[in-house]
Amino acid sequence: MLGIERDGRVLVVELQRPPHNHFSVAMVEAIASAFEEGASDVAVGAAVLVAQGRSFCAGADFSGSDDGDLLGVGSSTERLYSAAARLCAVDLPWIAAVHGPAIGGGLGLALTANLRVTCPEARFAANFVRLGIHQGFGLSVTLPELVGPSRAALVLLTGRRFHGDEATVLGLADLCVPAEEVRASALALAGEIAQGAPLAIRAINRTLRAGLSDRLRQATRLEAGEQARLGATADAAEGIASVLERRPGQFVGR
Repeated sequence: MLGIERDGRVLVVELQRPPHNHFSVAMVEAIASAFEEGASDVAVGAAVLVAQGRSFCAGADFSGSDDGDLLGVGSSTERLYSAAARLCAVDLPWIAAVHGPAIGGGLGLALTANLRVTCPEARFAANFVRLGIHQGFGLSVTLPELVGPSRAALVLLTGRRFHGDEATVLGLADLCVPAEEVRASALALAGEIAQGAPLAIRAINRTLRAGLSDRLRQATRLEAGEQARLGATADAAEGIASVLERRPGQFVGR
């Protein structure tokens, strides 16, 4: 599910659930734990999250989750969003190498990183409106913080997919390179960061992200409530079925 290794002063964490790396609660908790452990080692200056397979992360697996209900109800959602807040609280700066689709909660995962490296072939989408549910994973905070409220509304209310180059212009990513160079470019950027003094790196990262995890925790409580409410509707059932069946949703407003 997760690979962890060192490349010099860079911690490399790899999602190993191809082809789409649908996340589980345990996976996100393990990522947070790996970054926290890396932050405790002054020999580590930065981290990179990479992924096997076609997608960076296509979000939750609605065809059947091992973690129970991830639509805002119960302990699984609470654990997931607690882990998401930990990703924003970790002292160690980290980079998401988005080589393929980052969809739904997978986009939420990517946006908890400090920086994102991508390629034109990648896709960024918050497809919740097409599923008939509310966004989660703290996107209510991270998305407008990165791109501004108006562009965040464009992303969330349309559910549109943005190519990696479009996403970079929009502000969802920081660097767009050829697909075969995404991992190496993310590692090179992390290596550049890691050349700095480790205590200064961590202090600057804490200052830049001060309060972010608290805002995320507050936002995810609201997101979870809306997900629970909308997840019980006929539109949510239709939205999830339509995505699995690769057809437009036929929504009725109930």
